[in-house]
Amino acid sequence: MTKHLVVVAGNIGAGKTSLAERIGARLGWWTGYESVVDNPYLSDFYADMRTWSFHLQIFFLGHRAEQYLMAVRDPRSAILDRSIYEDAYIFARALHHLGHLSERDYLTYRRLFDRVVETLPPPRLLIYLKAPVAVLMERIQRRAREMERGITAEYLSLLERFYEEWLARFDLCPVLTIRSDDLDFVHRPQHLDLVIARMMDKLSGHEEIAF
Repeated sequence: MTKHLVVVAGNIGAGKTSLAERIGARLGWWTGYESVVDNPYLSDFYADMRTWSFHLQIFFLGHRAEQYLMAVRDPRSAILDRSIYEDAYIFARALHHLGHLSERDYLTYRRLFDRVVETLPPPRLLIYLKAPVAVLMERIQRRAREMERGITAEYLSLLERFYEEWLARFDLCPVLTIRSDDLDFVHRPQHLDLVIARMMDKLSGHEEIAF
């Protein structure tokens, strides 16, 4: 049986965790989740981004690299909730752009990121979930996480622009783009069935990449 490594990418509130969790459960795949509850820097970061941005990015880099290696070593296929690449090309870039990460710290982080990533085998597929910013804001407000209270539509729009620029140059593996605003992976099994069918088609070499 062919072993697959799939990573799920997308803006905050796009539905990455819900999709990864349900694909993993449905197919019996090893599933890796983004470190939120057990992240020792996240609450400090949201309280003072300028002080804690570098620490947070280094933590995420180590966490995702370790998680990636666990997925590669597991005999099962695996799906990861967020890719290691987004840390550098989306979030660290945004922190630098907004002035929360100094030029010195940003360049130091990028050098370390490049060295780490070049040792990792590429995934077989990247699933990119996207939804309009208004939908993302509604979902973020609905789940009411205290640490996400400061997220604005302007910030999500910036991230969306960085995602589009990054994916325009991304060539490590095929990309399956999914509009998630009209899909409900949690309550409508047929929506999950559709995503899994498209994912398996893409993994088998078909070229249909978006719906």
